[in-house]
Amino acid sequence: MGIKKFKPVTAGTRFKTGLTFEELTGKKPEKSLTRGKPSKAGRDSAGRISVRRRGGGHKRKYRVIDFRRDKFDVPGKVVSIEYDPNRTANIALVNYKDGDKRYIIAPEGLAAGATVLSGPNAPLEVGNALPLEKIPLGMFVHNIELQLGRGGQLVRSAGSAASIAAKEGDYVTLKLPSGEMRMVFRKCYATIGTVGNEEYMNISIGKAGRARWLGNRPKVRGVVMNPVDHPHGGGEGKSSGGRHPVSPTGVPTKGYKTRKKRKLSSKFIVKKRK
Repeated sequence: MGIKKFKPVTAGTRFKTGLTFEELTGKKPEKSLTRGKPSKAGRDSAGRISVRRRGGGHKRKYRVIDFRRDKFDVPGKVVSIEYDPNRTANIALVNYKDGDKRYIIAPEGLAAGATVLSGPNAPLEVGNALPLEKIPLGMFVHNIELQLGRGGQLVRSAGSAASIAAKEGDYVTLKLPSGEMRMVFRKCYATIGTVGNEEYMNISIGKAGRARWLGNRPKVRGVVMNPVDHPHGGGEGKSSGGRHPVSPTGVPTKGYKTRKKRKLSSKFIVKKRK
């Protein structure tokens, strides 16, 4: 998928770039696989803002994605590649031989008309899901399970991929896109290939209004606030904060590690991402 530039007839189009979407073949989502998605605007269940700078934006429908890939040994035909407003990657609509329809994350190179399969005996082709123990070393995978049967949780964003680095005992070592080396149970499933739409990261939004369409609100710096609103606020004249940078709740930023020291899953991390 390529990137297109716009003729600078206005200030907003001068630096704006967008995707060409030539890979997409589906225009409307499958109705049976869509759900309503209420806008949370960054609020939690009590109505308080838990994530800042969220709100507004275009109304979206949620597409139900098959992260489990538990349709074992049933071949499915890719009907279309579609846009999904809820994620950076594109999605593929798959019609299975038994009549079932499901959405999967579309990997690079998967096109309409292709056949996908999941199961321990599936061939090593792009879009097929297999247990990690069945995938050879060095191969790129995505949509990786952390717990058997729970569905893919790792490596799902556009252009990302993990590689199989080693196999030992009951665990397979993966090199994740962050640089982290992590052990995952060998029976967990992963999908072969790299997630498509890798040009997404090169888009220039171009104007503030386009960010608002996506539900992103403006960012106000802490140093221009009052002391009641932010630890960096206050001071006579212009101030640079006068202390180590922190969040509004006082948690240090810029390198401060927030991961729990005794987290149980730390024993599976062979090498940290930093």
